[in-house]
Amino acid sequence: MQVVVVWILLMLWVFSPIPTGNSLVERGLPGWNSVLAQRSGGGVGGRGGFSTPSPAPSIPRVNPSPSPSLPLPTPRSYPTYPTYPRDYYPPNYPSYPSTRPPIYINPGTGYGFDLIAILFLGGILLASFSMIRGLQRAGTGVAVGGEPESTVARLRLATIFTPELQANLRYMAQAADTESVRGLADLMDNAAVLLLRDQAGWRFGMYEVWTGSLQKAEGQFDTWMTETRSEFVETYRHFEGKEVVQAGYQSKAEPDGRYILVTLLLAVSGAIPPVASPLRAASARQALMALASSSPVNTLAAYVAWTPEAEGEALTEQELLMGWPKLELL
Repeated sequence: MQVVVVWILLMLWVFSPIPTGNSLVERGLPGWNSVLAQRSGGGVGGRGGFSTPSPAPSIPRVNPSPSPSLPLPTPRSYPTYPTYPRDYYPPNYPSYPSTRPPIYINPGTGYGFDLIAILFLGGILLASFSMIRGLQRAGTGVAVGGEPESTVARLRLATIFTPELQANLRYMAQAADTESVRGLADLMDNAAVLLLRDQAGWRFGMYEVWTGSLQKAEGQFDTWMTETRSEFVETYRHFEGKEVVQAGYQSKAEPDGRYILVTLLLAVSGAIPPVASPLRAASARQALMALASSSPVNTLAAYVAWTPEAEGEALTEQELLMGWPKLELL
């Protein structure tokens, strides 16, 4: 009997499915993803610049001037000359045919017609060449003068955690105007100011830039924003005028947590001032100034995210480097 029971258990073990890595995560076994998912985060921004049409150039209004009034010609008196018969010629009068041929004026013939035709064909060729160059620039996303049509930049800065910085980020997000391009440009300025004031705490950073056509810029911005949002539990979000606060989140404070990570994401029409690489403290400051140089005229979208967002939470150095391996030591 015992042999039969052992044989049945052995057969069940042989034919049971082998658990995979995904099943381990689904069963809630400890791993890096579950640890990272417990961190809180916040975000604020909008992309209203993509939906705002660029203003059409205004054509100055020209008032037609009154037609000039010219004096009418007055009749003049001409001297009278003696008339002669048809077969009479005065003395010393040249006889025909003359050695100098008469000059006839026939408009539209001769050299004038050839010059107009050459100019007309040259204008057609020049317009065709300009049209082809414009289509090529539209396909490559490069505007006139070699400048890209649009630029999307993302800057990450890991700085020493302070409750003041965390609270200021939340206050900035609550007070931001996320429904206008002016508000988005001001949001980027305020975030840069907060980080510049905390320059002594910078430890790690990363900066990347994408350039391309205006039609693809919104997709690139959304891709980076979605990737940033997926890196933490979104406990606070203020996006395009809508605020969402997740209730019931249980904060987890680590005894060795000491970092807060801030991400700045910006999309503009045109180019952004270049930043030296590799990223160091001086070039990180240069990147902040480049992002802050945006204005309501060229801003398309902006987003600022930070983690942790819940009070008392901070990232450990192991969590920081494992969660964001592209960070560079400043």
